[in-house]
Amino acid sequence: MLERVRSGFFETFGRKAEHVFSAPGRTEIGGNHTDHERGKVIAGAVNLRTVAAVAENGERTIRILSEGYPVCEVSLDRLTPDESEFGTTASIIRGVAAAFSDRGCELRGFDAYAASNVLSGSGLSSSAAFEVLVGSIINGLFFGGKCDPVEIAQIGQYAENVFFGKPCGLMDQMASSVGNIVYIDFNDPDAPVVKKLDVDLAAAGYKLCIIDTGADHAALTDEYAAITDEMKAVSAVFGKAVLREVDEAEFYGRIAEVRKAAGDRAALRAMHIFEENKRVEREVDALGRGDFAEFLNVVNESGRSSWLYLQNVVPTGATEHQEVAFALALAARLLGGRGASRVHGGGFAGTIQAFVPDDMLDGFKTGMERVLGEGRCHVLSISPTGGNMDE
Repeated sequence: MLERVRSGFFETFGRKAEHVFSAPGRTEIGGNHTDHERGKVIAGAVNLRTVAAVAENGERTIRILSEGYPVCEVSLDRLTPDESEFGTTASIIRGVAAAFSDRGCELRGFDAYAASNVLSGSGLSSSAAFEVLVGSIINGLFFGGKCDPVEIAQIGQYAENVFFGKPCGLMDQMASSVGNIVYIDFNDPDAPVVKKLDVDLAAAGYKLCIIDTGADHAALTDEYAAITDEMKAVSAVFGKAVLREVDEAEFYGRIAEVRKAAGDRAALRAMHIFEENKRVEREVDALGRGDFAEFLNVVNESGRSSWLYLQNVVPTGATEHQEVAFALALAARLLGGRGASRVHGGGFAGTIQAFVPDDMLDGFKTGMERVLGEGRCHVLSISPTGGNMDE
């Protein structure tokens, strides 16, 4: 995409770009819906990236044209949240710029032409890649690279929470910013523990597949919000803000009270999150020992727990349309007891994830696409780099 964004920049802004920056999409590998409860996750950057050709413009304005969309302009003279701007690209750019300004960065204007092959709505987090991209540009051009990848991720989350108006965890931005496969413990959200993991899928004889189930996330905001709302209700029984602060033994000792206060589904979802944090630790241990079979076993456990306890596979009340559930059932049948599959990301719609043995890849991909549609099964690899300046 380098030549594409360079030529796009020249055609849009009438001069040559000075630099190229990029940031990858991400895949959640372990820790389904644990990050917003200050839990533990494993995530990986993937070989799909958002790329931008960039040059300073000598003005107090940031202009970014994302391929297929109009130019988005943001004035650096107004860096405060605006509710009328919630949910827009401009709000993300403004929020990232504001966070750097608060850190003492002397901002200047720039123009950028961006293109992406991160699949929108795929659960690979194209939005986090864009946030990390903008942060990497400002960090590289105007701040001397003072922000490390963790801080750039935190800046992206801040922009999404405060300026874009969407409550989110930190996993997406962290995986995109840091790169490779990382273990993250969010117990202290201001200083999360981040460890890169030495994982070689190719050496293990597996491919990572992300399968588009054909259902989109439209009208599912309430489903996602219900998970965090219910965890708040559970935590409130114990006078806590998030589930990570709740003692597990006390939770089970007072589970009848939890059911009465928050409901059965909330209790089941909390059970999932307590166990999911343990599963992440088991996955890290298995990968560290090179025991890929045990890692896959835990991935499958995670998938079953998401379906049975977290209940983010089938939207509430859905009967005829259960695309994620169907895709998981089809994947399990095609894998025939080998590999692993699980719901990916937020759930309810979008994508599932599968670890497929090399010798089964062609048949698996063909089988999934024969039913779900051509181009629905994406074979990915892990990107060793996060957000950075490419040239």
